[in-house]
Amino acid sequence: MQYRTLGKTGIKVSPYCLGAMMFGAAGNPDHDEGIRIIHKALDAGINFIDTADAYSRGESEEIVGKALKGRRDNIVLATKAHIPMGDDPNQQGNSRRWLMRAVEDSLRRLQTDHIDLFQIHRPAPDTDIEETLSALTDLMRAGKVRAIGSSTFPVSEIIEAQWIAERRGLARFRTEQPPYSILNRGIEREVLPACERYGMGAMVWSPLAMGMLTGRYRKGEPQPDSGRARRFPKQMSDERRLDAVEQLIPLAQEAGLPLAHMALGFVMAHPGVTSAIIGPRKMEHFDDLLAASEVRLTDEILDQIDAIVPPGTDIGPLEANYNPPAILKAALRRRSMTDRAAA
Repeated sequence: MQYRTLGKTGIKVSPYCLGAMMFGAAGNPDHDEGIRIIHKALDAGINFIDTADAYSRGESEEIVGKALKGRRDNIVLATKAHIPMGDDPNQQGNSRRWLMRAVEDSLRRLQTDHIDLFQIHRPAPDTDIEETLSALTDLMRAGKVRAIGSSTFPVSEIIEAQWIAERRGLARFRTEQPPYSILNRGIEREVLPACERYGMGAMVWSPLAMGMLTGRYRKGEPQPDSGRARRFPKQMSDERRLDAVEQLIPLAQEAGLPLAHMALGFVMAHPGVTSAIIGPRKMEHFDDLLAASEVRLTDEILDQIDAIVPPGTDIGPLEANYNPPAILKAALRRRSMTDRAAA
């Protein structure tokens, strides 16, 4: 395994990061199988594991914690907070009040005394980024967190966080976890260049475009009965995305590769990407993904991919992405009727 440096932290991580989102009730409720997958990943040289408190309401962290008993010292362990963890409106977000508790809860579930990389799962427009960074700085000084990062932040907020950290003498985000795949290349425009400029490691999620780049989703054919198809129906049935998949499949076949392996090879070819997060639900899924670790795409194949999905382009919706309030709430991008009438 050829390890890479995670941004400028000096921490060495594997090119594949084992994502634990599918461990627990929301994916595979079999704890024993989840533990076996984690152990197989460690035996294969993967030393980077990413989870979150919100994955199956803490169950994913519990599975990871059990799996790492006796092996914790050799693992770079990452988790996240932000998504609601209860009905209490303060059991969520990026406030000092919540992050201090969220870290303690994660440490307990993970059965460890420190988190190597603690990430903010999504931006929180109602919370000053200085408030968030101040809390994270204190957690680092207390030895409970080694490094901090962001996840799915717009480039403007990535840069703002860097500036605030410098001006206020606070710990700064050392990583960003954005979505990236052949079908979602938007981060090539600004996010990845910003990460490289500020020395941030990029650990990308959904390199298989939520499963669309596995070859299971085909144009004109019934969609497979999957949790993702039920949760993200617009994304998984989008004609533009399916059209691109139909063009990518013969390209992969000509290269002698399964579509999923070509998709992973594409993501890992970008010099700004540190690790790709792979999130298997079952052992057979992990075995197939692991087999792609040696794939190296030629410039010719990458050029052909560029012709199908141009660089910097997002095809269709990415429903799991972050949308700021001004996008989600029409009232924030429209003048009132009174103002419009007076204009």
